[in-house]
Amino acid sequence: MEAVELRVGFVGAGRMAGGLARGLLRAGKVPASNVLASAPSDKNLDAWQLLPAGTKVLRLMPNLPCVVQAGAMVFARGSSAGDREAALLKSLLSSCGLCEEVPESYINIHTGLSGSGVAYVYLFAEALAEGAVKMGMPGGLASRIAAQTLLGAAKIMLETGEHPAKLRGDVCTPGGTTIHALHQLEKGALRATVMNAVEAATNRARDMAED
Repeated sequence: MEAVELRVGFVGAGRMAGGLARGLLRAGKVPASNVLASAPSDKNLDAWQLLPAGTKVLRLMPNLPCVVQAGAMVFARGSSAGDREAALLKSLLSSCGLCEEVPESYINIHTGLSGSGVAYVYLFAEALAEGAVKMGMPGGLASRIAAQTLLGAAKIMLETGEHPAKLRGDVCTPGGTTIHALHQLEKGALRATVMNAVEAATNRARDMAED
């Protein structure tokens, strides 16, 4: 059977679409000539709001690290999309990172967790590095070590499948440096603040979807 050459189209050509496209190109999944994007203006936006009956639609929510093939993506299928389309999309986008099929109701939660969550991580990395600078380490070195620390911690979570609370406990020793530092984070309500941030971003995503 002759192989079918894939064509990928994006409705909207912002940073997220660009990141996904670069990830697909880097992985060699689609030739550059077969990637199309459209950014309709207000004048022709109505043309994109209704699709013919039976159109196979899958709704995808990626995040910016797709550009370095380390993204986190979820998608939900429309009523006309079947297993074949879902499997094709997952196979295609897995080259850009983690890709999971979820119920439609999870899309906005993913936005609050991971779409916006990338910015939360950057803020935390910045704070880590600035703490080291305060204690006398050069800024460039502190930033590199902060980034590697986050990368390593994330890799252990993914490869072991352990709950983060268990992994956190593994780092702590009685009376040691880590438990003293964690006490300060708890006093600053880090856990509740991050949970509130995910909730706020999720609610905002829901509001925007209803506008």
